Amino acid sequence: MASDGKVHTFEEVSKHNSTTDCWLIISEKVYDVTSFMDDHPGGDEVLLAATGKDATNDFEDVGHSDSAREMMDKYYIGKVDVSTVPLKRTYVPPQQAHYNQDKTPEFIIKILQFMVPLLILGLAFVVRHYTKKEE
Repeated sequence: MASDGKVHTFEEVSKHNSTTDCWLIISEKVYDVTSFMDDHPGGDEVLLAATGKDATNDFEDVGHSDSAREMMDKYYIGKVDVSTVPLKRTYVPPQQAHYNQDKTPEFIIKILQFMVPLLILGLAFVVRHYTKKEE
């Protein structure tokens, strides 16, 4: 591994996000993969999609081989200052609506969901019957 102990800010690394200048952050280390763009088995789009963020999860999720991990050494250019990396957003599920807050038993609600449309349909037939002209 290169002995370059340079520490890069996240902002600096994020600026290197093109096919002619591509840096990645993986496990708090910075890699200049520009010369590897054409040779990457997944194509350069995969590498470009990993720029501008901590690409550690992307890298690990693919399941790279030991030889791929060893190959990374020649692209290593330093570390990232972790205090400059934006915090990862965590998914917060939306609050579930509580329609039954008055504690009405569930079976009553289910019966009403079935009965109300039937009552409307019955009312429509009654109105039709009494408003129909006698022929």
